[in-house]
Amino acid sequence: MVIGSNCDVAIIGAGPYGLSAAAHLRRAGVDARVFGQPMEFWEHQMPAGMRLRSPWHASHISDPAGAFTLDRYERERGAAIDRPIPLCDFIGYARWFQRGIVPDLDPRKVTVIRTNGGRFRLTLEDRQVIEARRVVIAAGIARFAFRPKEFGCVPRALATHSCEHRDFARLAGRSVIVVGAGQSAVEAAALLNQAGARVELIARAPAINWLTRSSRLHRLPGFARALLYHRTDVGPALVSQLVARPHLFRLLPRRAQDRLAQRSIRPAASGWLRPMVEGVRFTMGRRIEGASHDRDRVRITLDDGSIREADHVLLATGYRVDIARYCFLPAELLRAIRQADGYPVLSGGLMSSVAGIYFVGAPAAYSFGPLVRFVSGTAFASSSLTESIVNSFARGEGR
Repeated sequence: MVIGSNCDVAIIGAGPYGLSAAAHLRRAGVDARVFGQPMEFWEHQMPAGMRLRSPWHASHISDPAGAFTLDRYERERGAAIDRPIPLCDFIGYARWFQRGIVPDLDPRKVTVIRTNGGRFRLTLEDRQVIEARRVVIAAGIARFAFRPKEFGCVPRALATHSCEHRDFARLAGRSVIVVGAGQSAVEAAALLNQAGARVELIARAPAINWLTRSSRLHRLPGFARALLYHRTDVGPALVSQLVARPHLFRLLPRRAQDRLAQRSIRPAASGWLRPMVEGVRFTMGRRIEGASHDRDRVRITLDDGSIREADHVLLATGYRVDIARYCFLPAELLRAIRQADGYPVLSGGLMSSVAGIYFVGAPAAYSFGPLVRFVSGTAFASSSLTESIVNSFARGEGR
């Protein structure tokens, strides 16, 4: 074991939330170090060719000075970025953000966190150990990919999650069933269709919820649009204004929080995808009762008794937060973190029940609502987190 240097705050994860947290903490004079490959999930576990569902104004990664915006990146690179934003361009923007904010990013993975007399000891993949006064977990959602139990007996080579694909070209000329009704499912069906696969999309929803009405409302004059939708752009008209204020959102009764959160993140697909799915077969309002395989084909039974067979199944079935899946959190630490359905229960400053450990991004959604599932939530999360940590240092905690 090699002991490395100490730091005030260790940030685990170098996606938008980890990078934004570093920007805010460093601006406040906190010695914050970021660990992990920059934008790893976005670059390796999202299909090339996809575009962001969030609009331009809701896709900036937050820094306290507002200096590292998409607009500035577009100007400096000297080439226009399409709208909706292509994934490759957003990754380019985030890497530019990282080079400007965290040029000393440490790409090594953290393998385990342990408490050490009021501090934290982090072991890295090369067995070096770093000590930190605080730990911010910004490790993303890759570990939370949800695979329905009906596919438990189907080999993973025949039924993959959407996050397991970067390029659909290998499925060209093959029959593919896509399971799901959200943006990920419909966009995957579109990209598979473009790649030359024969595609059928199957979903429990009675119909695809196309975001066409939302698009029309977004085209209202500026004042009217601003009344209906907060600039963070998470949630339907008016609800967006409440979702954008997580400290108010968390004061609502739990049932109201859950109902509004569901309305804000229910499966839906951008209207611009419609022409891209011409030729895709849609089977809606059907539940998958079972799945099996015969050699190199998958056989699916639907709730109306009908059968589907395909060369491959793509599970665009989303993610279910369960922090126990973070391999760097040992059992004793997990037991000490208060949880609700796999989510950490957090205080107003995004701190868990273990003093000094903070969560940002999707794991914070139980405590702060759907805003923190999206890039536009980085401003709230990073500023709240920084205020909490700076105040705790001022009180002399965790020396």
